[in-house]
Amino acid sequence: MPVWLAAAGIPLACGAAYFFLLRPFPGLPSFPQVRAAHVQSEAVLMDRNGRLLHEIRIDAQGRRLQWTALPDVSPAMRAAAVAAEDHRFYRHAGVDWISLGGAVRLGLSYSRPRGASTISMQLAGMLRPEVRPPGVRPTLSQKCAQIRAARTLEQSWSKEEILEAYLNLVAFRGELRGIAAAARGLFAKEPQGLNDVEAAILAVLVRSPNAGIEAVRGRACALAKKLEASADCAAIDAAAGGGLSGPYSVQPAAAYAPHVARRLLGTLTDRADGRPRRVACTLELGLQVFASDVLRHHVLSAGSRNMHDGSVLVADNASGDILAYVGNIGDRSSARFVDGVPALRQAGSTLKPFVYALAFDRRILTPASLIDDSPLEIPVPGGVYRPKNYDNLFQGMVTARTALASSLNVPAVKALNLVGIGPFVGIMKRLDFRGIREPEYYGLSIALGSADITLWDLVAAYRALANGGVWTPLRIAPGEEREPPRRVVSEEAAFLVADILSDRESRSLTFSLESPLATRYWTAVKTGTSKDMRDNWCVGFSDRYTVGVWAGNFSGEPMWNVSGVTGAAPVWVEIMNRLHRGETSRGPAPPAGVVRAGVTFEAAAETRQEWFLRGTQTDRIRPAGSTLFPEIAYPTDGMIVALDPDIPPGDQKLFFEARPEAARLEWILDGERLDAGSALVPWTPRKGKHALRLLDSERRELDSVHFEVRGDDGVIRDSRSGMRDPE
Repeated sequence: MPVWLAAAGIPLACGAAYFFLLRPFPGLPSFPQVRAAHVQSEAVLMDRNGRLLHEIRIDAQGRRLQWTALPDVSPAMRAAAVAAEDHRFYRHAGVDWISLGGAVRLGLSYSRPRGASTISMQLAGMLRPEVRPPGVRPTLSQKCAQIRAARTLEQSWSKEEILEAYLNLVAFRGELRGIAAAARGLFAKEPQGLNDVEAAILAVLVRSPNAGIEAVRGRACALAKKLEASADCAAIDAAAGGGLSGPYSVQPAAAYAPHVARRLLGTLTDRADGRPRRVACTLELGLQVFASDVLRHHVLSAGSRNMHDGSVLVADNASGDILAYVGNIGDRSSARFVDGVPALRQAGSTLKPFVYALAFDRRILTPASLIDDSPLEIPVPGGVYRPKNYDNLFQGMVTARTALASSLNVPAVKALNLVGIGPFVGIMKRLDFRGIREPEYYGLSIALGSADITLWDLVAAYRALANGGVWTPLRIAPGEEREPPRRVVSEEAAFLVADILSDRESRSLTFSLESPLATRYWTAVKTGTSKDMRDNWCVGFSDRYTVGVWAGNFSGEPMWNVSGVTGAAPVWVEIMNRLHRGETSRGPAPPAGVVRAGVTFEAAAETRQEWFLRGTQTDRIRPAGSTLFPEIAYPTDGMIVALDPDIPPGDQKLFFEARPEAARLEWILDGERLDAGSALVPWTPRKGKHALRLLDSERRELDSVHFEVRGDDGVIRDSRSGMRDPE
């Protein structure tokens, strides 16, 4: 049917059905229902306080952003929309009969009719598409239904509600639906910031969303003159050319946690109605922004030393909530989409505290035990392992406290040798380190960081130390299922380790008294640097928070003279300072199972106070390190002994030797007890492979080696001959 004929018939038909039009139109939703049913094309991530953290588009059918309340739309935009579409909006009851009559006169004169649909009628068509099918001219009955629906809306909705819903649902251009998408997509603004020029352009787009730029310019200029706005045509020409000439882009309102957003918004199941989810997480917006900025600043400033990437994780000790999660430094990262938090990297020295915690728990060491920090050779398959300290210097006899606080390597290897690789790997598994393999995979170098770990797992492990040796999983989303707590080390051992890691004086041997690790409040902290400076770490805790930082390169390239204390530590201390603004931190109270006692070190003629597990305290430490359990000095592990055929076997005795010397030792060879208990035991060799164990008076294993006796040549040799350094 021609448009003019339809327009001419509208008043006649509607007049004949006047009383029909007065009846309410059924099935129209209320304003609260329409607002509640609004579907964004973006999924949004909110912080723990309900503030926007991140937006991710998940609906490709149209671009719809958050619902915008009418007071949040600029007055210029509200005035322009009413002037362009329904200038008598505030004076009619849903139908502008004057405009409708004008359309009829134009139709009867065979002129092109102008639109007569009010804002209320257009909104009714959006809410009930059957009364105004999109892209199709309505029939006479549909037009009457639209009028009836508009009148019903006006009876139950306020004018402000109608205009608000209209601006949030109307199509502006292309896929842009609603004032928020149009303002951000075309002018990179929020609706409240739209000026007279931009408002005029958007208002004329409603009637012709895909009109050419010149047509939009002309109509917007005419509208601005009608409104007597401050906008002039030159400004409209420039704005239209800038906003409409190229592909538009709706930038996210917030993009502070991209890796968390992809993790939560990409994996959580949408509701049954298919609407995008609004997901809450445990992050705190202010801290997240601060941690990102600090990390970016320090990494970029270290770019000249070939450090280009980093990650940060902040956890609440009590709840396990993640308060800040920074996967990388953002656009300036060498791989901006890589998330460094779950990435496996070499641990460096960050695992040493758990070696000592196990040694304390097993009462093999105390913080006062003396350990010899001197060159060490350990036979391994294919060579000899020679651990060195970071500065290639050795300190001689040091206490376990100093060895851990100053991160000395040789003492850590000796401590691991005492406790055993198997038990240590067992603790790592109880701490849920996902990169840990079976004990057979590792040698003693695991004490110095040869294992691969993630920042997530490392922070969870140190949080266990902060919580008295009890591990619980971290969480990033409220309501996540939690594993039950499990104890990994005793409360007493956790206390000793935390006390050592907080000891500025004991740390000074390596880090000095005024290193970045020194805070004005109580913290326990450890750094780590992997082989060739490919990774550096700083992780530690206060009484309320655990903070972990990794710095390095996602490519695996080594850094240039960057260690944990120079790379990751400055980031760690700035974040800790931010967390403790206006609040302090106190060290843990000593548990009942530890005692503080004076101990005299004979070599230094010095007496100091030290913490001990109850029952392990001693009042005197001798230079020989008598508090350190002996180990097998000879034979070495993997040794091959060849008997001389020209010498009677009884004359070719070997001597099993333990150092340092101790009374009441027990030797077990191939499962049989030798009739001797001293540190030097003779043995008549016999051909074959043998297992030798050294036990203390309580039958606790101190050390073990495997060696072989052969009889095919005339020399006695051990596995150290002809070996090379694997490094």
